[in-house]
Amino acid sequence: MLTPVARIVEDRPGGEPADRALALLRRFGWNATSFQSLEPGFRYWFTDDGEGVVAYVDTGAAWIAAGAPIAAPLRLGEVAERFIAAGRSADRRIGFFAVEERFLAAAVVASVPIGEQPVWNPVNWDRTLGSSRSLREQLRRARAKGVGVRAIGPDVLGNRGHPDRRAIEGLIRRWLGRRRLAPMGFLVQVDPFAFATERRLFLAERAGRAVGFLGLVPIYARGGWLFEDLLREPDSPNGTAEILIDAAMRAIAAEGSRFATLGLAPLAGPVGPWLATARTIGRGLYNFEGLRAFKARLRPDRWDPIYVCYPPGQSRAATVYDAVTAFAPGGLLRFAFRSIGRRPQPPIRILTALLIPWTYLLYAVAPAGWFANPTIRLAWTLFDLTLLAAMVRLTVRWRRGLARA
Repeated sequence: MLTPVARIVEDRPGGEPADRALALLRRFGWNATSFQSLEPGFRYWFTDDGEGVVAYVDTGAAWIAAGAPIAAPLRLGEVAERFIAAGRSADRRIGFFAVEERFLAAAVVASVPIGEQPVWNPVNWDRTLGSSRSLREQLRRARAKGVGVRAIGPDVLGNRGHPDRRAIEGLIRRWLGRRRLAPMGFLVQVDPFAFATERRLFLAERAGRAVGFLGLVPIYARGGWLFEDLLREPDSPNGTAEILIDAAMRAIAAEGSRFATLGLAPLAGPVGPWLATARTIGRGLYNFEGLRAFKARLRPDRWDPIYVCYPPGQSRAATVYDAVTAFAPGGLLRFAFRSIGRRPQPPIRILTALLIPWTYLLYAVAPAGWFANPTIRLAWTLFDLTLLAAMVRLTVRWRRGLARA
């Protein structure tokens, strides 16, 4: 067993640990999600010689790494083994989330497929457009509606008072407010301003108004880019997302990039039966099929499988649970209640349906001995009927004041 000699440091956004991690990313960052490990909330486990780092979150029961270790290719297995040993000495389970097949070949780990990521060679983008009439039509629609795209430089992203940055911040606030799920952490935070000099951002506008943006982060060791954040206003013209992607593909192709991805399509492809069941159950909160279908319409060159990995002998179910927990700041229970509070109609419909037979049974079937007198029984039934009427109104149209009452 290798000795888990290393230093564990907590992230301070833009501070020394993240800066040290960035230096290693510029040399060894190969995983598509590698740059996202610089975002707030991560801890960093550095090897004793400073030549490797693992960015992770501590869920209380597990250390969940953001992708594979950042290290020289020949040291991936060694660094992973040391990180696993360090986690075990801290009484934590270990998971490596969103890794690619290169890591599976380098480390002694078990794996679970959790989805796929689409991959393009930007140099072939014109050929992709030529093969897709529907994609060309979406671009035509956006241009016909007056949508234009321009690149936003790091000087703007780093200037809190700049009108373009304020417009982007407004887009983010409104987009987050429309999400069915509460804001998540780990690898899905929306923060296009940290380490601005490393990023690329494209802003879509119509009649002088920002209607969408696309943020890119580098994948240094592959000379490529992850299309990390793609946001648009609900009233933006059809084709806004496509015209942003078109502009970005052309820009990075002109710079010689040969790799681009839109990132993980979760639970897409050949996942196991339990994850397939979770995909079905979770449709009301997250549109897994819609996300995969959108990425497929962009005609990727290939789909790469993505995995969550863990040490042999560790529970697969516990590892998947730990990985899900990593995305839920404050814990899964709090995250669930916050999500229900944002878009609660499906749970309210279930509770409403259950309240109907409950009210009937309370009035017509419940033993008389349960109540001190018939008046209490009637009052309780009337209360439930009032509650039922209010919940029916909430299923038709959400009213925050009524919901709080």
